[in-house]
Amino acid sequence: MAAVVALVVGAATLVLAVTVAVIHFPRGLVVLGCVVIAAVAAWFGLLRRGIARVVGLAVAALALAGAVILLVVGGKFGLDLFVVVGLLVTLAATRASFAAHVDLARVAPPEHPVLFFNPRSGGGKAARFAIAKEARDRGIEPIELKAGDDLETLVRDAVAQGADGLAMAGGDGSQAIVAAIAAERSLPYACIPAGTRNHFALDLGVDRDDVVGALDAFVDGGERVVDLAEVNGRVFVNNVSLGLYAEAVQRSGYRAAKIRTLLDTVPDALGAGGSELDMRWTGPGGDGHRGGAALLVSNNRYRLGRAVGSGTRPRIDDGVLGITVMGAYAGGEQGHRQRPWREWSAPSFEVDADRQLPAGVDGEALVLDTPLQFRIRPGVLRVRIAQHHPGSSPSALAPEGLRDGLAELVRIALGRDRAAASSAPRRH
Repeated sequence: MAAVVALVVGAATLVLAVTVAVIHFPRGLVVLGCVVIAAVAAWFGLLRRGIARVVGLAVAALALAGAVILLVVGGKFGLDLFVVVGLLVTLAATRASFAAHVDLARVAPPEHPVLFFNPRSGGGKAARFAIAKEARDRGIEPIELKAGDDLETLVRDAVAQGADGLAMAGGDGSQAIVAAIAAERSLPYACIPAGTRNHFALDLGVDRDDVVGALDAFVDGGERVVDLAEVNGRVFVNNVSLGLYAEAVQRSGYRAAKIRTLLDTVPDALGAGGSELDMRWTGPGGDGHRGGAALLVSNNRYRLGRAVGSGTRPRIDDGVLGITVMGAYAGGEQGHRQRPWREWSAPSFEVDADRQLPAGVDGEALVLDTPLQFRIRPGVLRVRIAQHHPGSSPSALAPEGLRDGLAELVRIALGRDRAAASSAPRRH
């Protein structure tokens, strides 16, 4: 039904959009021109400081305001609103069409599972959902992470005392610590989504809205094996960010004025002559490069820039790092300019610089010694997931391109079977 809705509403929205464009010609072209001017002026302002920035951002604001006025004048905004609503409904229905649920094979529950929980994570989710009581009711020993405690020490002590299953209720940084020890000891691990964003839980196929239900992973859950990644020996479950944002959060005024500090960092990363954020790395073709406003190295590849599944990883068991470079960078000794956005995958990666590099490791602000050595650790983590949770990423079955997406929607609408996400072909 979701696929039928996506196809029908999508087609109707497309027809309505074309009709509106024809009826109000050339208003649509003028609106598009205003948006382009706003984007160019905003980019000009971000790359500069002082009066040049003020002028650029002011022009961008005026152009954007002009586009809004053109859309509203004449009392014709109703049709435009229908187009927007139709687009949103189409995207929501498409996401629902590609939703997956994998029935993982059941395995014997651990005899002495232990849950570590951070009461401060996620605005106090552990207390709000009575996570300690719920764990005891399921035969899981809860251990609270208190101020001043070292999580790694707590986990290793629990393992030494006989823990044969490890779960973590907290942010992704804490998840990485517990997951690393579980992989080291070949113990089953459960991710309890009690953090703020819970990106790792999402891509594993854990329902982020069912904190208590995630504990059932150690009761009647199924098991899947996924990868971990590391930088200079430190394990991460999601990604490591370098460049613009990582630099900004290190600056002294960031917490007091986040937006202002971030804007002040932009000229250093992208402006003419900006060299403070310079990094050196090797591209997929073997050529040396330097620069880049931001560099993201992830535990498997993220799907970026797409409406369906954007910001998620279709798989966490492909055995490769995902590498994304954003912003202008130079290549080779000739300084040949490359396009400002590039993605590729590799089992290892290195970033060098003439100084230590600020980095965001699973959302935690750190400063790392260079060179940064990244590598993937394929198939090292045994993850337990509750049977009533999806068991795979929300983008596991979502096709890559528009043509493939339409073909898949038609196939689903016709009632044809889809291969389970767990048996989808591995992509390297």
